[in-house]
Amino acid sequence: MHAYPLTQEQRHAFHEDGWVHLPAFLTEAELRPLEALYMQFLRRELPVAGRDYCDMTGEYTRRPEDFAILNVMLPRRYHPPLQDNPYERRAAAVAQQLIGGELGLDYDQLVAKPPHKPDAVFHWHQDLGYWPKTPDPRTATFWLALDETDHDNGCLQFVDGSHREARLRGHVPLRGDRTQNHTLVAEVDPARDRIRPARLQRGDVTVHHERTLHGSGGNRSARWRRGYVLAFRSLDTIARERALGFTHSHNDPPDLLARIVTEGHQQ
Repeated sequence: MHAYPLTQEQRHAFHEDGWVHLPAFLTEAELRPLEALYMQFLRRELPVAGRDYCDMTGEYTRRPEDFAILNVMLPRRYHPPLQDNPYERRAAAVAQQLIGGELGLDYDQLVAKPPHKPDAVFHWHQDLGYWPKTPDPRTATFWLALDETDHDNGCLQFVDGSHREARLRGHVPLRGDRTQNHTLVAEVDPARDRIRPARLQRGDVTVHHERTLHGSGGNRSARWRRGYVLAFRSLDTIARERALGFTHSHNDPPDLLARIVTEGHQQ
């Protein structure tokens, strides 16, 4: 496993802008076995319980064949051989370079936009809007590109510096009720906010802070847009979350998720 030492400019970008693009994070040889497992999850050949396989654009009642954003939460829980893969190991080392030690892998996620899905819009949000507030804010969330990403297939976009704002933006549930849909929508003003796209090559990653606003448009292209997410946070934060019963699963109790959203408005 090759190391990935960060430059001073990359460290500065993460702390100043709230995100950083790291090219060639995984080799093609490292990507291929991960991609094979990824597609097994999407084809439902590897079972995932309840709402941990869902569509992030519509109601939980949508049929899988109608999903526009295929979302798999906690794949390493459902398929333990995925654990400790080269991506996890390299990302853990880079997270320590960015935010320090005493970290753990809080959750993982697969999020894919099939070709010709213009409604595959991932609405603007800050990750902390979904999470309980904890004393240690250190977070490094990695987004690995399994495909080339650009505007036409719905690349990630970030609002530079939004992690340094004193309060979270307002977040509201997409359908008005988190028992019907997990998705939250935050306030973004294109006239005021500095929005930058993350145009990635296969094997690149972005890394962002828990308060950095981000979202993505639909996939108007003939190719996939597949991302593999890992979120590293402090061991203390993870322990506090689990003590509350919060696991990042979409099967977590709806009343707990609703309370987290209400508290997030006050942060």
